[in-house]
Amino acid sequence: MDVHVSLEGRGDLSARIYRQLLDAVLDGRLRPGERLPPTRELARRLDVSRNTVGVAYERLAAEGFLTGRVGSGSFVCTEPLGRVAARQAPSGAALQPRRVWSSLPSMAAMTTPPLVQPYRFEVGVPDARLFPFTAWRRLVARELRPEAVGSSSYHDPAGYEGLRAAIARFIGVSRSVRAAASDVIVTQGAQQAVDLVGRVLIEPGSTVAVEEPGYPPVRLLFQSLGAKVVGVPVDAEGVDVAAIPKAARLIYVTPSHQFPLGVAMSLARRAALLAWAERRDAVVIEDDYDSEFRFEGRPLDPLQSLDRGGRVIYVGSFSKVMLPSLRLGFLVAPASLQPALRMAKQLTDWHGETPTQAALARFIDEGLLARHIRKASRTYATRHERIVTALSRDCARWLDLVPSAAGLHVSARVAPGAAIDLDRVLDAARATGVAVAPLARFSIDAAGTPGIIVGYGAIATTKVDEGMRRLASAFRAPASSGRRPAAAARARAQV
Repeated sequence: MDVHVSLEGRGDLSARIYRQLLDAVLDGRLRPGERLPPTRELARRLDVSRNTVGVAYERLAAEGFLTGRVGSGSFVCTEPLGRVAARQAPSGAALQPRRVWSSLPSMAAMTTPPLVQPYRFEVGVPDARLFPFTAWRRLVARELRPEAVGSSSYHDPAGYEGLRAAIARFIGVSRSVRAAASDVIVTQGAQQAVDLVGRVLIEPGSTVAVEEPGYPPVRLLFQSLGAKVVGVPVDAEGVDVAAIPKAARLIYVTPSHQFPLGVAMSLARRAALLAWAERRDAVVIEDDYDSEFRFEGRPLDPLQSLDRGGRVIYVGSFSKVMLPSLRLGFLVAPASLQPALRMAKQLTDWHGETPTQAALARFIDEGLLARHIRKASRTYATRHERIVTALSRDCARWLDLVPSAAGLHVSARVAPGAAIDLDRVLDAARATGVAVAPLARFSIDAAGTPGIIVGYGAIATTKVDEGMRRLASAFRAPASSGRRPAAAARARAQV
């Protein structure tokens, strides 16, 4: 490994080389067993005599920090060494971010938590065991060959043309979205798609509406852009259009499978939302959240396919149908916004990883994605049915199940009049190895909507029944004599 050594200033050159190499060993930049550059090579790079470097190496070897192997070179000693503190960037106490970043809560609770419970009903996480890794490796390997990579220059910020065409066909067939390849911009997941829209449309201080309860990362993103974010209540038909604030000119919705409640927006409500957007000269961001997994009933048309005024920006992601770690998503925008969105994408990260995008294009075109969705849907449908049955049978006294026929989770509100300490129940469940999310985590209001979300994407089907049995036992368990302090209860809501 090349190691940086600075010889600026005055003093013995060998001593300064020695000191800097020693610091690199002690703070872990040069790891045990790592090979140092040959003395001749380092001397040439530093423009000093080979003997000058050799003296520094000899001193390090004499003190036990380096070992020499005849014919191989000099290596950092593999024996345990006393370490100094790892190198860190300067504190920069005088530099502070904009105040909005200090007001935003930590995103740690919104990402996949480090759960250790054997019955982990995680929200929004697909089952990686169902993914066709063999086929995916074949496609990725094909795209990493020199003849496939082609030009080494930067590419179109909108994404690999073949993938844009494949996405347009896929969502056109599966969701009736009206789009050509030129209308699609490939992104690093749905979150970046929403970020691009925000960069292009949101003025600092403007009002943006989101669903309540809703998806916290998007709400926090809008706040970071300087918007005033207002929650709009969601009922059995979806977002309450009549409750959208008059000042709002942008709203983010998940109409196909509302996150986190799981309801589908009714056709009448969809028509009302589009009429609101036309009347208010507003924009609707439609996140078609995990709509691919539908277990019963006919899916309603997306807002984008009903839109005739060019008011809807359609956002999608492959995180749930494939793997979140691939970071692949897209947006479909009206033609009037496409140039600005492409420029925003270019200014943000120029473009995504072209070989992966090309592999996904083949994955779609060869029918592998559709096949994977069909297979995964059968597995998820089984888990969904078992969880719904268990909640309806064993927890009806305390919970009202929210009807849902799609997605990777089921929600249930605390039943009116139910005498229950939900924090105690969740703690009791956790003590028996069961982890479920509180519904209140996804509300703007700190109190939130009392209830639970039971995810079934990642948990094995064989564990569902026992996990639900233990969860029901936690509801039936008698309350402890004392109540948790308010501060502890608030901390629990962030788990």
